[in-house]
Amino acid sequence: MRQTHLFTKTKKEAPGDEVAKNAQLLMQAGYIYKNMAGAYSFLPLGLRVIEKINTVIREEMDAIGGQEMHMPSLQDPALWKQTDRWSDENVDVWFKSELQAGGEVGLAWTHEEVITDIMRQYVSSYKDLPFFAYQIQTKFRNEMRAKSGIMRTREFAMKDLYSFCATPEQHEAFYESCADAYMKIFDRLGIGDKTYKTFASGGAFTKFSHEFQTLAEAGEDVVYVNEEKGIAVNEEVLAEVDLSELGVTKEELEERKSIEVGNIFSLGTKFSEAIGLTFKDEEGNDQPVIMGSYGIGPARAMGTVVDLLSDEKGIVWPESIAPYKVHLVGLNGDDAEVKDYADGIYTALKRRGVEVLYDDRTEVRPGQKFADSDLLGMPYRVVVSRKTKEEGKFEVVTRATGEVRYLSEEELYTDFT
Repeated sequence: MRQTHLFTKTKKEAPGDEVAKNAQLLMQAGYIYKNMAGAYSFLPLGLRVIEKINTVIREEMDAIGGQEMHMPSLQDPALWKQTDRWSDENVDVWFKSELQAGGEVGLAWTHEEVITDIMRQYVSSYKDLPFFAYQIQTKFRNEMRAKSGIMRTREFAMKDLYSFCATPEQHEAFYESCADAYMKIFDRLGIGDKTYKTFASGGAFTKFSHEFQTLAEAGEDVVYVNEEKGIAVNEEVLAEVDLSELGVTKEELEERKSIEVGNIFSLGTKFSEAIGLTFKDEEGNDQPVIMGSYGIGPARAMGTVVDLLSDEKGIVWPESIAPYKVHLVGLNGDDAEVKDYADGIYTALKRRGVEVLYDDRTEVRPGQKFADSDLLGMPYRVVVSRKTKEEGKFEVVTRATGEVRYLSEEELYTDFT
């Protein structure tokens, strides 16, 4: 991508009406646009990041047997009334609307009821179980106050996976494999060293659950954590948890702020019994399916990465989810020979499969180009200039560490391919 072709532009200052660091930097750098409170557009660079996060999630969900599908956002009240979750007194985040033809619909804030109803068509025997289905799909939650930038919005994408098992043993085995997969995801996103599987409340789903909490001063949650032992408990359930069973005392736990980046729930038979999802066991008796629910918000993960890994100059993307691996910064663009040389390097890198954002702007001074490069946060900056052409060496800067290397053209291609 040439920056002269990119319709978004960086801004000199962060938006004054945003408090959250992630929203300030992402808007200043042109990754997102705020349409209204709780609703953001993901612009070309931002969408590339989200899609890369989705790819990481898909790969890890597929690796544990997940099958991807897609369910509608429009919801039939009759189905939700079976589980007593249509009532605003029981669930206060619904967006509801009247149909012109008569009747009412809701916009899904989760999909347990819907997928349970679907699976009644495909489950009849214990031989059909276990299986695991997931989607990455838009959710709507009527939050009283949208806040924390892209981490608490009213419209957002979620990866929600649902497990269907015949026995508690099958369910526990998958529950743990999904927990392991979540940690692999967060490792690949660059935040695994600060993320803990955390004992937490089940909210509207079940009595207890596990959250995946990333330690961050920008977080709106409070957890008690022992980093050495890898144990964390959400403040909400600290009084309810037997810490001795976890192998830790309260004195060994440190109070920290954190961001919830994922959660997993054991649902038992709550939804299968209410909606009638049963299977015949080996003796031919009808049994309710044992279920679980497992969520990750890609945008929330994106915001957490920005909050946690950025520095005073701007965003610092891990290579795994950066929109482009290399930011090629062309200087001396008023010199036709140098410009042709820079264009050739850009073409050669692309031909070798390197994802490159090429700053080919001719009217922008070098200092502003470098500032923009730091703000945008690509993993590597490669500078092409008259000096580069004359000396046959490229200045390569690693964004995360500031390390500077000088590579020949051949070394450059070898290093990035």
